[in-house]
Amino acid sequence: MAYVAVKGGEQAILNSHRLIAEDRRGDASVPELTVRQISEQMGLAVDRVMCEGSVYDRELAALALKQAQGDAVEAIFLLRAYRTTMPRFAVSNPLDTAQMVIQRRISATLKDIPGGQVLGSTYEYTHRLLDFDLLDAEHPQDTKANVADRPLESDVGRAFDSFSDEGLIEVEMASAEQQAVFDLTREPLSLPAGRDQRLQNLARGDEGFVVGLAYSALRGYGAAHPYVGETRVGDVAVEIVPEELGFAVSIGNITVTECQMLDLFGGSERRPAQFTRGYGLSFGKSERKAMGMAVVDRSLRCRELGEEARYPVQDEEFVLAHTDNLEAAGFVSHLTLPHYVDFQADLQFLRQLREEQSGDRLDKEAAE
Repeated sequence: MAYVAVKGGEQAILNSHRLIAEDRRGDASVPELTVRQISEQMGLAVDRVMCEGSVYDRELAALALKQAQGDAVEAIFLLRAYRTTMPRFAVSNPLDTAQMVIQRRISATLKDIPGGQVLGSTYEYTHRLLDFDLLDAEHPQDTKANVADRPLESDVGRAFDSFSDEGLIEVEMASAEQQAVFDLTREPLSLPAGRDQRLQNLARGDEGFVVGLAYSALRGYGAAHPYVGETRVGDVAVEIVPEELGFAVSIGNITVTECQMLDLFGGSERRPAQFTRGYGLSFGKSERKAMGMAVVDRSLRCRELGEEARYPVQDEEFVLAHTDNLEAAGFVSHLTLPHYVDFQADLQFLRQLREEQSGDRLDKEAAE
């Protein structure tokens, strides 16, 4: 079907909306995707939208993906916009990830860890070959996995706890001064940033950009040589303390991915030589994001540890000001908007500049 341009801004926009709906639906002879199908069968995409959209709601994230035709950044935009309309009725207690109901738990630092390694669901050991059997939706494969004899313990401890007593691994302690946690969803970015603000920024940041920064650090532009101390995927309880009750109550469970990254530190006047930490936490099964976040977090701690900031990943302002995919996409996309006046001004400037340069050359030739 051919379309012709429609004159008039408002009418053109309305027709564009209709075209979006038509493109979104695609071939009407093909069954339409349901939000439930997206939530259940495109779970990793839903997890990313929840994480970077700052809303843990699988149905809403799946709806946003459907509305955005699978465009993750547009779906994140929709979810964040919806979030701004919601009232805040409570602030939860910190998540106790030590009590996580584990689905996957691995450590690259030690082979034998308390509670054992739990491979779980991962693409790491797949052959990365197209599975053409998936084309046959009428005869689905048997995907039922074997179930363990007993559930995994939730209090298995950290993989590297045994080294903490020796002081070889940095012990993270709560600040003696009780301070309110920065809320990046309600307050603008401020520099210099505390670690709470940095971690929030990275958690909401674009996965590709955060992983790219981590990659730069690993390749030598950040002096990072990390080990995965432990990566966990599982369910944790969310608790709030209602004023009328005065004690914590659970309001539900959420799935999160947590990564503790260990990086060798040579020591300084204030700190002994030891392994220091980088931390990452993301909604859902988002292991790549959590690992990238942990590497970047450790890189941004350079000044705190007395290290020289020499690389882009160690530049707090550069990193934190450019992680947000909505701001990045918006700034790039705005280039499609009318810039007629600016362009004409630059044309006039170039003509004037060329005349001046031509006059200078003639003067130079005459002088010679």
